[in-house]
Amino acid sequence: MKRDDHAMAQLAQMTNLGPSTADPDTVLSAQRVEKTYRNGTRALDEVRLDIKRGEFVSLLGPSGCGKSTLLKMFAGLEEPSHGHIRWWGKGLATVGSVDHTLAMVFQDATLMPWASVQQNVRLPLDLQGMARSQSDTRVRDALQLVALERFQQAYPRELSGGMQMRASIARSLATRPNLLLMDEPFGALDEFTRNKLDADLRRIWSQQDLTVVFVTHSIYEAVYLSSRVVVMAARPGRIIADVPIEGPHAAGLRDDAFRLSPEFMGYCKVLSDYLTLANQEGGAHDALDH
Repeated sequence: MKRDDHAMAQLAQMTNLGPSTADPDTVLSAQRVEKTYRNGTRALDEVRLDIKRGEFVSLLGPSGCGKSTLLKMFAGLEEPSHGHIRWWGKGLATVGSVDHTLAMVFQDATLMPWASVQQNVRLPLDLQGMARSQSDTRVRDALQLVALERFQQAYPRELSGGMQMRASIARSLATRPNLLLMDEPFGALDEFTRNKLDADLRRIWSQQDLTVVFVTHSIYEAVYLSSRVVVMAARPGRIIADVPIEGPHAAGLRDDAFRLSPEFMGYCKVLSDYLTLANQEGGAHDALDH
């Protein structure tokens, strides 16, 4: 496949594509991770990625590039075929210890329809056997973070799609995680609701000292939310760019004005160019397969 070498060189100057290095602040580390399924499909190929404490990292790429597969590995729900995942520099057994906890938010809210919002948010705490006096405080705090405290007795059917997702996020926050994994949670929502939830998530991330890994198909969402955007290509899934977003990091500064700024549009252009490359490379692999 022919490439514009000059354009690629310019793009590379704006990214961090060097090898991963060990760091005591590293929360997650993918070390030459590969995933091949039994049918021979190579979902991931030699993924190397370090995520440090306090970062908001978005995984961006076309369908089939392995974003969700990598996120499931970070959650301990999938195992690599080759390579290693490290949490806080150690194996999966360290997850759940003091200051080493994670939670995951899926694409669907997955709320229990027969239970109230309060009961849904309390579920992981009940499963932990937490005392009701303590869990009540956790639930109240989590609902306040997502602005659902007035709806704690409501049932999922009485909530909008955005409110259901807020309840799902509150359920994850009730466990007070250090690491929050999110698999395209706002993809099915309208643009207005999505933008509002993006702003709220930025605020929560800043207030709670979270490390977040966020899967999305949206360039605009990735630039608005992230301190870094990792771009992936498909067939096999691999990282082709790691773009730092140097815009305003304080939660109150990433507002509608930032979305309209030349800086924001510049990052969107860089990521759009990389997505074009990702789709071209994926198409080239499809052609070779046939």
